Amino acid sequence: MQFDKTKTYFNLARAFAGESQAGMRYQLIAGEATKQGYMSLADEIRAIAKNETVHARRFFEELTKRGSKLDNIVLDAGYPFHTGDLCQSLTLAAKDESSENREIYPAFARDAKEEGYGDVSALFNMVAEVERHHEQIFTYLGNAMKEGTLYKNNTPILYVCTECGHKLTSTEAWDICPLCKSSQGYVALNLPYGKEKI
Repeated sequence: MQFDKTKTYFNLARAFAGESQAGMRYQLIAGEATKQGYMSLADEIRAIAKNETVHARRFFEELTKRGSKLDNIVLDAGYPFHTGDLCQSLTLAAKDESSENREIYPAFARDAKEEGYGDVSALFNMVAEVERHHEQIFTYLGNAMKEGTLYKNNTPILYVCTECGHKLTSTEAWDICPLCKSSQGYVALNLPYGKEKI
């Protein structure tokens, strides 16, 4: 079958569009976090936005190296256009990431495998795994914002100022760094899913 007629062709185009939009949505959320003084939160969200942009690039590369009809691909797909305050936006981002890693990309991977594109199937599965990690991060951040625990913990943990490196082990981060006087928004986030970069 000609590639331009396969499900994989359209799925790559949909994935490119979706990842491109996700990257932009997350940049907008990061901008709101910055406005509110949550600099470390904004940095985490920007790192995820960068991941989404790289995913879009990979889907575009796979599409363009195989497809011959690329001037205009008509897609019948839904894309999230929701928004809210910072807490709501983080919660909605977790929901979007869940849909990608539990439903969309596994289905796209199955289609690609059935059509004989094992490498594209593997790509969809790898991206789904990253999106699962993004879902965990956004879920944690949304809950922490809602519960007011972004910079609080039941047991003492290490808080580090991203500006000057000041450290304190406590159940709550400082409001103003005692060393450099930066606001609490510069305290590094203590994500419960490991310290590996996204």
